[in-house]
Amino acid sequence: MIREVEGDILLSQAQDIAHGIATHDPFDSGLALALRERFPSMVKDYRHAMHSKSPETGGIWVWRGVNEDGSTRGIVNLLTQGMQSQDKAARPVKARLEDVNRALRALARHVQDEGIKSLALPRLATGVGALDWAEVKPLIQQHLGSLGIPVIVYEVYRKGVKADEQV
Repeated sequence: MIREVEGDILLSQAQDIAHGIATHDPFDSGLALALRERFPSMVKDYRHAMHSKSPETGGIWVWRGVNEDGSTRGIVNLLTQGMQSQDKAARPVKARLEDVNRALRALARHVQDEGIKSLALPRLATGVGALDWAEVKPLIQQHLGSLGIPVIVYEVYRKGVKADEQV
């Protein structure tokens, strides 16, 4: 079941939050920045993991942390974009649909393998990734629509507003 909502994804009751990032993302804008501010150890762990292996677009990197209330929060980082270069000042490039497709396929496998009960994600790869939502949305339906769990898509961001997720 895919449910489209408006609100602040950081207030989601979903077991895991998935979002798109670049292979060497600086976590300096959008949802990535908000996640960095809330979970600074996630970014440190990500950078360490990316130094020990060469990340590839279309993959995922999963992290688990603790919310302020003591509950566990899963963050699934979908590698939807590459970088301009390996230079420290390099910026993420536009996302490619084939990488989003592969990342969503990997996300679906992760959800099934780990027994994830609910998932939230934003309009994937449409911000910094610069893709058209009309092209990305069908991929989300294709890969996540038949998982048999609530999949909450935050179509409109409203800071501090708890969405009616019906989870």
